[in-house]
Amino acid sequence: MNWLTNFVRPKIRALVGNDVPDNLWRKCPGCEQMIFHSDLSGNLHVCPHCNYHFRLPVKERISSLFDNGSVTEIEYKSSLNDPLKFKDSKKYSDRLKGAKEKTQGEDAVSVVFGRMEGRKCVAVLFDFDFMGGSMGSAVGEGIIAGTEYALKKSCALLVVPCSGGARMQEGIFSLMQMPRTVAAINKIKEAALPYIVLLTNPTTGGVSASFAMLGDFHIAEPGALIAFSGPRVIEGTIREKLPDGFQKSEYLLKHGMVDMVVERKNLKEVISRIISIVTHKNR
Repeated sequence: MNWLTNFVRPKIRALVGNDVPDNLWRKCPGCEQMIFHSDLSGNLHVCPHCNYHFRLPVKERISSLFDNGSVTEIEYKSSLNDPLKFKDSKKYSDRLKGAKEKTQGEDAVSVVFGRMEGRKCVAVLFDFDFMGGSMGSAVGEGIIAGTEYALKKSCALLVVPCSGGARMQEGIFSLMQMPRTVAAINKIKEAALPYIVLLTNPTTGGVSASFAMLGDFHIAEPGALIAFSGPRVIEGTIREKLPDGFQKSEYLLKHGMVDMVVERKNLKEVISRIISIVTHKNR
């Protein structure tokens, strides 16, 4: 963005003064077009030129899916207070504190209950801005809280992962969330309630190796990376070039790993229709 920073912005400031914000534009990774933030936000964070799907903030995701954006938040246990006393370039406790201040959330997931076109649904939504949406003990607690509430309300469960995988700072406590979440999801299946997974960019690591790939229905946003290990790791291991688009939504749809790829603007309609069909059949 050097030409914007060094040429365009100074010209604008020369005309209107120094009140021009530094983040007016965002460069699209798909087509490299510059997009006004206001235009991007008004289009559900989808590029109007090439349809590239940026990550959607959790609050805006909730507004786009639930009727009138109205939901009830479901509380869950917070993360362990640095059980391993982990420290890399900084203390884990400091990372947690910084992530909470940045996102104004307790951890990497929000658990809510509301209605989609009148149909009841519990949703567990990941926030990538909270330590890469990594799965620690609190994420496991959030998914368990969501399943229990869905069982209580006898309604569908929607999980929207956006995660780099297990949270290394919690070690074995993080890895234990894989079997815990699988056990929780099995209760939803035993109750014959619909379990829908909306795979977003990225869904990787221990998240994809557990609850994220156990859905009755797997819906993916366009261009999302869905994998266990990323393509660079695989290429470095097998020393071969991978196919174009490998591990992206469209590739997985072609090879039967996801059920459908749906643009963000159509997600509410598609998910609510699935809930309606499945719950009507069950009745």
